[in-house]
Amino acid sequence: MVKKLMLSIVALLMLFPAMAFAADEGPSTGLLNMGLNSVWIIVAFVLVLLMQGGFILLETGSTRMKNAGHVAGKTIFTIGLCTLIYWAFGYGIFNGGADISEGLRKFIGWGDFFYSPVTSAGEGDSFPSTAFFLFQLAFATISLSIAWGGFAERAKLSVYLVFTIFFTALVYPVIAHWIWGGGWLAEDGAQDYAGSTVVHLTGALAAMAATILLKPRIGKYNKDGSANEILGHNQVFSALSVLLLWVGWFGFNAGSALSVGDGFFGFVAFNTMLGAGAGTVAAMLVSWAISGKADISTTLNGALAGLVAITASCAFVDPWAAVVIGLVAGVLVFFSTKLFEKLRIDDPIYALSVHGAAGVWGTLANGLFATDELATKVGVGQGGLFDTGSWHQFGVQLESVVVCGLYVLIVSFIILGVMKLVMGLRVTEEQEIVGLDLSEHGTYGYPEQMKKAQNNNIQA
Repeated sequence: MVKKLMLSIVALLMLFPAMAFAADEGPSTGLLNMGLNSVWIIVAFVLVLLMQGGFILLETGSTRMKNAGHVAGKTIFTIGLCTLIYWAFGYGIFNGGADISEGLRKFIGWGDFFYSPVTSAGEGDSFPSTAFFLFQLAFATISLSIAWGGFAERAKLSVYLVFTIFFTALVYPVIAHWIWGGGWLAEDGAQDYAGSTVVHLTGALAAMAATILLKPRIGKYNKDGSANEILGHNQVFSALSVLLLWVGWFGFNAGSALSVGDGFFGFVAFNTMLGAGAGTVAAMLVSWAISGKADISTTLNGALAGLVAITASCAFVDPWAAVVIGLVAGVLVFFSTKLFEKLRIDDPIYALSVHGAAGVWGTLANGLFATDELATKVGVGQGGLFDTGSWHQFGVQLESVVVCGLYVLIVSFIILGVMKLVMGLRVTEEQEIVGLDLSEHGTYGYPEQMKKAQNNNIQA
């Protein structure tokens, strides 16, 4: 009797859940897809945000010990400030459009200032707007950190504060709107999947305006115009930075799919890896062949150049083309670095070569290697020269590079030029020699090492 009762209870317990599921069919396929997309976008956001750790290590390792704490601290500070400005103004310039005419919307977004999103996604949405906002914010912070390469080791801390406000409100979001926010370049079919132009070239040209107006660091150039090599203090930091950036780049590129869908983001990640690998190998081999030594800094820059170049084209080209794009980027970064040095443009972290020259190449490469099949799948533009025999897409890509480059360079020069007149851009010669850790923050990033060096100088 007891055995029968126990069997009856077990049967009922098994039956009730089945009945409950029969009555409630559970979440729809659309809701499940939205949930998976949301998780992927937030993971991608975290990966891109962690790239800031790579930029801290890259700039710190590529500059001198006396500025290490300053580099790390101002990066965190400007990320925080960028977040607030992008929330208040930048996102509205990039993605707003409800309060302006259709014609004006081609050139600038307007609306959604001090963005206040709904708490969850609506019926039929692919992902919640909050996840999209965070992902786009992460891109804005990356472009800003690229720009800091032109300020390194000689700009006042107050300059970082003021320029962050203007860059995040007036420079980056306008370019993002033109290509990603439904602007006029998007209508023309400009292909920049994850930001070779929008993020990297924008940051690099802001860096160029800064380094020209700030002028070279003390001791970089001799009176005869020859350059002195100012070595960074920690090559291991630089190598770790590249690895961290490389990992984060999968959020950058594959995350731009904004969905899990049919797994297309895996193809994007695949091309990203090939481009990065090719850039690394090409840069090391060319430096080895020309200088007789396999230069480590050039190898690291080659990896980053390959990543920058494949960023625009990772969703539009076949794998063999991703390799070619990376190889060209690795060679280009070596020679462009030499060119900028001859032009007496002091670029401590090689932002102009890695993010500028490679960003231009990566954007133009779509005009050569993009396939009609992939362009149709992504829904932007058409195939390039080698797939269609037409120069049309190359013309669109060239247009986007030229107009975006001119806008960023001109507006950055105006902003920084006014700042130079009103508040000055550069620390004093004495402050630069002492180092920005002490002159701007009153402490050292490496207090034990710097105090030890000071004591040795006193004893000598």
